[in-house]
Amino acid sequence: QVHLVESGGGLVQAGGSLRLSCEASGSIDSINAMVWYRQAPGAERELVARITNGGNIYYADSVKGRFTISANNAKNTAYLQMNSLKPEDTAVYYCNAGWYAANSRSYYPRSHWGQGTQVTVSS
Repeated sequence: QVHLVESGGGLVQAGGSLRLSCEASGSIDSINAMVWYRQAPGAERELVARITNGGNIYYADSVKGRFTISANNAKNTAYLQMNSLKPEDTAVYYCNAGWYAANSRSYYPRSHWGQGTQVTVSS
């Protein structure tokens, strides 16, 4: 099993920036991808961004050009740099680690959901 610790959320004004971190430990060899999801109040959890060891990166249309996902494999840590934040980005952000099969575009989680980190963007 893979254990995750998320950090970096907070309160920021619209147009501001935040950087989220997600450190993985445990069965690291079982994963090749780390992903960020978010869940706003009353909404379903949505995929925000994904990065694989092979450099495959995905962004939701709503964050393209504003968010950047990266990873430091030596530290088993993924980051989500969020710029030009909007009030609609307000949500609890969760990271997850798993296996991404590029040929089938399927993602298989290998970690539980963490506690998440709250991001609040004021207008």
